[in-house]
Amino acid sequence: MGATSWSSRRARKWSLTSRARSYKQLPRNLYQIQTKFRDERRPRFGLMRGREFIMKDAYSFDRDQAGAKASYQAMAQAYRRIFDRFGLRYRAVAADSGAIGGDLSEEFQVIAATGEDAIVYCPASDYAANMEKAEALAPAGPRPAAAAPMTRTPTPGKATCADVAELLGVPLQTTVKSLVLATDETNEAGEIARSQVWLLLLRGDHDMNEIKVSKVPGLDKGFRFATVAEIEAHFGAKPGYLGPIGLRKPVKVVADREVALMADWICGANEEDFHITGVNWGRDLPEPDTVADLRNVVAGDPSPDGKGALAIERGIEVGHVFYLGTKYSKAMNATFLGEDGKPAFFEMGCYGIGITRLPAAAIEQNHDERGIIWPDAIAPFTVVICPIGMDRSEEVRAVAEKLHGELLASGIDVILDDRGERPGAMFADWELIGVPHRITIGDKGLKEGQVEYLHRRDAGATKVGVAEILAHVKERVAA
Repeated sequence: MGATSWSSRRARKWSLTSRARSYKQLPRNLYQIQTKFRDERRPRFGLMRGREFIMKDAYSFDRDQAGAKASYQAMAQAYRRIFDRFGLRYRAVAADSGAIGGDLSEEFQVIAATGEDAIVYCPASDYAANMEKAEALAPAGPRPAAAAPMTRTPTPGKATCADVAELLGVPLQTTVKSLVLATDETNEAGEIARSQVWLLLLRGDHDMNEIKVSKVPGLDKGFRFATVAEIEAHFGAKPGYLGPIGLRKPVKVVADREVALMADWICGANEEDFHITGVNWGRDLPEPDTVADLRNVVAGDPSPDGKGALAIERGIEVGHVFYLGTKYSKAMNATFLGEDGKPAFFEMGCYGIGITRLPAAAIEQNHDERGIIWPDAIAPFTVVICPIGMDRSEEVRAVAEKLHGELLASGIDVILDDRGERPGAMFADWELIGVPHRITIGDKGLKEGQVEYLHRRDAGATKVGVAEILAHVKERVAA
């Protein structure tokens, strides 16, 4: 969920510092609801991620960390109440703050199979995080003892871990993949003065997590994937057969936590069509320079809180909250006079809700083959009255108009379909639009003193007495 622009933050700073000059005027929360534009050549996910969208942005300003974190929690709880009111199934997940910064961040993800984000959670506990942030429980040692000799093994034409494992008839988990990165140091003129090549080692069935890699000391100032020329200069081979043994030039070796505890593993031999089997730390190569969590978690990994296994589902991000600390107030020299009479920097929080994304996410979560099924709180109308033959029956017209007035007087958003359409066409229209509650009134039912009620999710209609229908609808809407 994007934040406002730098110029918008400067406007907030001017607005706040002109109003809040003293700690006595804090805390403050400034917000806006505004149309924004996303500069993408080809928008993705249809209405979910269009070029033009509406967002609610807010910033909190406090005198100290305790106040700022209280403001953060108050906003996070307000978001939960909003999404609960909307009837959405969602998860609040720990997230990486990314370029916005700060050390506390949560995303609000609406659960949907078509979601663009992967959400990691533990069904047996409260742990939840997005894929960028999610961790598994650190593997337990000790490392098994070496049991196999190191052997140069032919693997003709097999350049991936999966192909090598299949050829050798071993589990994919016994292979190690090599990813080569580089970092650059520049001179005063901005030219590259020196480059350092890094070798990352991950288990063959795991994928690199770039956010986690960007937090490894030495890679935290920025990195890139090494060029083919750099790879050949250091390894003497092309990608597909790389490994940490027999290097031509030294590299920094970073092993994932899982790889650091492996024994008798398989890696590239730095020679085309060959891999090395039975590789062991300490015996065949030095211990890695760094051991870190480098990978995306997978379903079934142990939860970091030790309370079960992780599961993964898809989600649509509809809100995000950040605790920023003093990152931006220091950058903009935004201060207030503290209780001691000295200038102090504002402790800030940043909060966003994708307003146009909310109904799109609700549709992804609430639909069937006939159309939309709106949650009551955001439906265009809560109730639709479908009178059959209203233009031919005064009794149908009278009952329909009376019920319409009673529902309006009860504060229920209702529409009366007086178009005179055939029942099938009328029902199909309202099922497509997605109004959640439908009342059907016809001569045949009125002769028995009844009308029909149907919720959009019900398998069939329920007959309700004319005298009881108002109370019945009010009960269903309140449920």
